[in-house]
Amino acid sequence: RAPAASGEEFSFVSPLVKYLLFFFNMLFWVISMVMVAVGVYARLMKHAEAALACLAVDPAILLVVVGVLMFLLTFCGCIGSLRENICLLQTFSLCLTAVFLLQLAAGILGFVFSDKARGKVSEIINNAIVHYRDDLDLQNLIDFGQKKFSCCGGISYKDWSQNMYFNCSEDNPSRERCSVPYSCCLPTPDQAVINTMCGQGMQAFDYLEASKVIYTNGCIDKLVNWIHSNLFLLGGVALGLAIPQLVGILLSQILVNQIKDQIKLQLYNQQHRADPWY
Repeated sequence: RAPAASGEEFSFVSPLVKYLLFFFNMLFWVISMVMVAVGVYARLMKHAEAALACLAVDPAILLVVVGVLMFLLTFCGCIGSLRENICLLQTFSLCLTAVFLLQLAAGILGFVFSDKARGKVSEIINNAIVHYRDDLDLQNLIDFGQKKFSCCGGISYKDWSQNMYFNCSEDNPSRERCSVPYSCCLPTPDQAVINTMCGQGMQAFDYLEASKVIYTNGCIDKLVNWIHSNLFLLGGVALGLAIPQLVGILLSQILVNQIKDQIKLQLYNQQHRADPWY
C-alpha cells in the first residue's frame, strides 16, 4: 500500500507553471487597477459639461476602458491559476487569444488598406481638432503631437478653422478667430517665456507667409512619414506587446492540460481504490 499512498500524493500540476502564471497575471492586474484609478481621477477632475462634450475622444475614458478590460482578463488568470479552475483559465486563454488575433488583424488590415486607415486617422484628428478647447487632456495631447512632429492641423494649418474658437468666419466673436494653437509656431531660440499668441490670425495668411511663423504641413503626412521611418521600432513595440500575450496563452494551456491530467488521475484512483492491488 505504500506505493499507492505515494501515488495519491503525486500531482501533474507543476507549482512552477501555476505560480508563474499567477504572478504574471498579478503584475498586469495591478497595472490595470492603476490605469483605472488614473483614468477615473482624470475624469473626475474635469469640468462636467466640457468632459461630456468630447466623450468620444477623451483619453481618460480610453484609459478606463482599457484598464477595466485588462482587470477582468487578468482577474480570470489570477483566480483561475490559483484555484486551478479550468473554466476561468479557458476564458482567460480564449480572451487573450482573441485580443492577440484582433491586434494582428488590425495591423494587417491597416497595412493592406492603408488609404482607408489614413482616412480613419484623418477623421479622428479632425474630431480632436473640433474638441480641442473642450478637454485639457486632449488639448495637451494635440499640442504635444504638433510639437513632436513639427506639424499643424490634419492636412494643413487651415484645418483649425473647424474649431469654433479658431473658425475664420466673419461672425465668429472669439479672440482666437482665424488663429492656430501656439504649438503650431516655429520654435524661437533662447525663448524664456512661451508666446501663446504667436499663432494669432495665421489662417488668414497664405502658405508662404504663414510658413515664416508656424508649421504649415499637416500632421497626417508627418505621422505617415514617421511610421515609414520607424518600422523597426514599431515592430519591436508590437513584438514586446505580443510576447506577454503569447506567454500567457502558453502557460494557461499548459496548466489546463496538467489540471485535466490530475483530474483523470484522481478519477482513476477513486475507481480502483477497492481493487486488491491498490
